[in-house]
Parts: sequence; structure tokens; C-alpha cells
Amino acid sequence: MSNVYTILEKAKKSGDLSREEIAALLSISDKDEQQALFDAAYAVKEEHVGKVAYFRGLIECSNLCIKDCYYCGIRRSNKKVERFLMDEEEIFKEAMWAYEAEYGSCVIQSGERQDEEYISMIERVVKRIAEATKGEMGITLSLGEQTEEVYKRWRAAGAHRYLLRIETTHPEIYAKIHPADHSMEVRKACLKSLRRTGYQVGTGVMMGLPGQTMEDLADDILFLKDIDIDMVGMGPYIPHSDTPMGEEIPAYTDEEKTAALKLGLKMIAVTRIVLRDINIAAATALQALEYTGREQGLKCGANVIMPNLTETEFRPKYQLYDNKPCTDENSSMCRGCLSGRIKGIGETIGFNERGDSLHFQKRATE
Repeated sequence: MSNVYTILEKAKKSGDLSREEIAALLSISDKDEQQALFDAAYAVKEEHVGKVAYFRGLIECSNLCIKDCYYCGIRRSNKKVERFLMDEEEIFKEAMWAYEAEYGSCVIQSGERQDEEYISMIERVVKRIAEATKGEMGITLSLGEQTEEVYKRWRAAGAHRYLLRIETTHPEIYAKIHPADHSMEVRKACLKSLRRTGYQVGTGVMMGLPGQTMEDLADDILFLKDIDIDMVGMGPYIPHSDTPMGEEIPAYTDEEKTAALKLGLKMIAVTRIVLRDINIAAATALQALEYTGREQGLKCGANVIMPNLTETEFRPKYQLYDNKPCTDENSSMCRGCLSGRIKGIGETIGFNERGDSLHFQKRATE
């Protein structure tokens, strides 16, 4: 029995894998071994969270951003982006569409802002959504680094979950993909603030960054375990041509797309094996690499899908990477398309369910 199969036998009993074992699984290139990894992860998913995909209706409400990350298409210094900001009524309308479409949850995401005008607007619209749905709608925020007081305000208004991706836990790589005034320690402190404030806390990383090794990604997974995360949203790095990193890295060839997709799927699988009962999203970036990428993510251990609710007039303006899919589909088209594709792989959709993290719920009752 090869080392990979030995590790997978251990993984069936426990997710307590070492850094070396995690790196070995991420390094798999043999097709049969890769499938064995995906099958093992799916078995862990079925045992711990079930064969259910939960929808989170994604509302990309603004591409205004004070950050200048070198990989991001809506970074502050990108002058080619046409900026937009939805008003409260537009955000509320899209959240209500998700509620009436039986999604059970929505995600409000935007570029990062820390001014009181924006903070108050988010607070008002979250409260309005919570009241209109009588607290039934799960509300996830992905609005970047804020003070603990702001996190408390949004939590009191009715938000349940918060996603703040760290992107990488390797200090040198973090420094290479961010300007000097961006701090990994600040981001870690924000994750602690979110936990103290009572959110279901999510974070995640990018895979395939320049200079990144499988050992680095193993460290990332162990970081997720160490901070006892509730949910993960992560995806392969895809260049955006109007960014400093995108200018250095040409658009992916078909072979490079395949490699990026496989690495993304392996990260989902190993994260499921190690963290067992958390929520894991099948990122839209997977579909940017291959049309069925998100379904493949579900088959490798993910259990959350985020259909885009953003109005089609805004979607092309919110491109964090090149060739983002579904920019020309309306919300109804996304719902019907994804529903059919997910049912086609033998999974059910958790309609009218918030799909809260089982890991969070277990910790809350301990």
C-alpha cells in the first residue's frame, strides 16, 4: 500500500493529520490516488454534514475599496474599473429575492470601506433584512477588516456569519501580494474579534500563488484548524490583467487551468478531511477554470454554493479576477442552472434552510 493510501486509511478514522501527511495529499498527481482522495473526502462530508448543498445568495453591493491588494481587480489603484455602490433599497430587494427563492441565506460582499456612512448603511440594511424575514434568513457579511465595535453593531443588527479571508499564512508571500500598509497580524486580530463577537467565523486562502509550496498550503490548513474556524471560502489564484500580479503572470493556458482546478479541488478535499464538520464553499473561481468546477467542488467535500444575485448591470464591474463566470445571467437563471446541475450529481439542495455551521453549533453547546 502506497503512503497516500496509508494516509487516507488514517483519515477515515480521524482528521488528525501531520503537516507532512497533508502536504503529501496535496502533492498527489496520480489519477487513481487523486480519485481516492476525493472519494475519502466525500465520505467524510457525507458522514459529518450530509449530501446537502446550501445556497447563499451573493450580493456584490459595491466595488469601492480602500485596499490595494496586488492580485485584486477592484483594488484602489485600478483606474480602469467603473465604480458602483448599490443603494439600500437595491440590496434589500436582492436579499428578499433570495428569501422568496428559498435560499435560506444571503451574503453581502463588497470592497472594503471603514467610513461611518458605509458602516451605518450596512447596519440599517442588515436590520431591515432580519426584521423582514423574522430572523429566518441567514445573513453573511464579507466586508473586510473593521473594528470590533463595528462587528458588534452589524452582529446586533442581525448578521450571523462573517467571512474574512486571510489569503495566505506565509508572512513572506503575504508581503509580496499586499502593499506594505496591509498587515497579516491585523487580519488575524480581526478574526479573533469576530469570534469574540459571536459570529460564525469564516476565512480562507488562495492556492497557486507565486512561490507557494504544498507545505505552505498544509500550514494554511493547520491554521484553519488551530483557530477553530467554522467555515471556509477559498479558491485558486486566477490573474487579473489590470493588477500588478496579473501584469507579471500571463493568462492561464488550458493546461494551467486544469492544474489550478485540481489544486483547488485537492485543497477542498484535504480541508474537509482535516476539519470534518465545517462549512466549505465551492468557489465561483472553480467554474472560471472549468464549467463544472463548482459541482466538482461539491464532490470533493464542499457543501455551500453561492449563486450570484447581483444585478447584471453591476456584475461586469465586480471582477476580482479575469473571466469571472455568470456575469450575463440574472438571478433566476443562476438558480435554475445551479439547481439542475447539483441534483444531477446526486445531492439535494437545502432550500429554506440557513445551513449554519455544525461545527459552530457543537462548540456553542459545549
